[in-house]
Amino acid sequence: MQFITNLLTKIDELVWGLPLICLLLGTGIYFTCKLKLLQLTKLKLAFSCIFKKQDNDEGDVSSFQALCTALSSTIGTGNIVGVATAIAAGGPGALFWMWVSAFFGMATKYAEGLLAIRYRIKDENNQMAGGPMYYLERGLGSKWLAKIFAFFGVAVALLGIGTFTQVKSISDAMELSFNVPPIVTAVLLTITVGFITIGGIKRIANVAEKVIPMMCILYIGGVVIILITHFNLIPQTVVLVVHSAFNPQAALGGGIGITMTMAMQKGISRGIFSNESGLGSAPIAAAAAKTDSCVEQGLVSMTGTFIDTVVICTMTGIAILLTNSHTSGLEGAAMTTQAFSNGLFIPMIGKYIVNIGLIFFAFTTIIGWNYYGERCMYYLKGLKAIPYYKFIYIVFIAIGPFMSLEFIFILADIVNGCMAIPNLIGLIGLRKEVIVQTQAYFTDEEVINQDELVYD
Repeated sequence: MQFITNLLTKIDELVWGLPLICLLLGTGIYFTCKLKLLQLTKLKLAFSCIFKKQDNDEGDVSSFQALCTALSSTIGTGNIVGVATAIAAGGPGALFWMWVSAFFGMATKYAEGLLAIRYRIKDENNQMAGGPMYYLERGLGSKWLAKIFAFFGVAVALLGIGTFTQVKSISDAMELSFNVPPIVTAVLLTITVGFITIGGIKRIANVAEKVIPMMCILYIGGVVIILITHFNLIPQTVVLVVHSAFNPQAALGGGIGITMTMAMQKGISRGIFSNESGLGSAPIAAAAAKTDSCVEQGLVSMTGTFIDTVVICTMTGIAILLTNSHTSGLEGAAMTTQAFSNGLFIPMIGKYIVNIGLIFFAFTTIIGWNYYGERCMYYLKGLKAIPYYKFIYIVFIAIGPFMSLEFIFILADIVNGCMAIPNLIGLIGLRKEVIVQTQAYFTDEEVINQDELVYD
């Protein structure tokens, strides 16, 4: 097993090397510049679009439900476990690189959401089907890239973000907080997820729109208390984050063994694991939204990265650093649990906030990614393959609690990176359409169709 883990670590370092990091950041930087800091100047408008009534427009769910479905797959172990593992492996500076990936990732997520609506279609069940596989084929004209994306989309659902990482985290939290054996967790999860996912996108969206806001309020409330009680330490903690992002040895002392490259790699990869900007998953949910404006849905999609990383991941990271939990030698959820236990007045409250939050966040990620994988499988093999996919998905949930946390996070990193590459190629190839559609919307011009686009 150790040999396989070491091999996967080497592959992970290769996939998440400098080329992919540059591609991710470069795509975000390009859209940030060409769209004139849209993630800042239009952020208020983006939040107002979330609750805009568009019941008569085509789509399966409201923009708010589509956002909650996307958030259900992003707000999960990445916000609680992923931040802790990034800081453990890359030092406090990893949090800075998570901020960088989130800032530019907002522009990337905007482009993904826009293209999702632009190229969505209706399937045989009269449901919306969209995402990178459709804008790669119908917009970029590359069916083989679309199939590569869909293949890795299924792989991420089954082997990456969708099952193992979430199920293992839930199992650990249940055992730590309530002494529930992993086998019991596996059975309960399998039955519950099976019931919800059989109901399709509408049932998933209904669960997500109720659970996600409630858990965000509970979790953020706990962090706010920690920030208030440690207010005087916040400035020096922010300085530590920025300093160690560029010079971790000087910030943390010699012999730590953490380099700037490690901080950057862990921060960006865990940031992408958490907010999924550039990964291509969120546009699959965005495509189901009831809207007649691809630009407005792009703005709504953009807020997902802000909520996930700029708000929740930042709060988790700062709480860990304020309480010095990053020096405890603990990993994953245990590190975040210690931060809440040390930071709140009653340690037991902190323990339950983290672990209950982790259980619900991870659970919604499971059901959200089931939908993503289902849409990718539909693209590859049609409706006939969906029952087989769902069966395998549920089986993988059952075995998730018995796998190694280190192994499954490395595996998740690899398939995430492989999924991102064709999506980023599509975003770059369709960059001019994103710009033209955006300019047309904000100048009150008629939205331009693909056949009418003329570039210099």
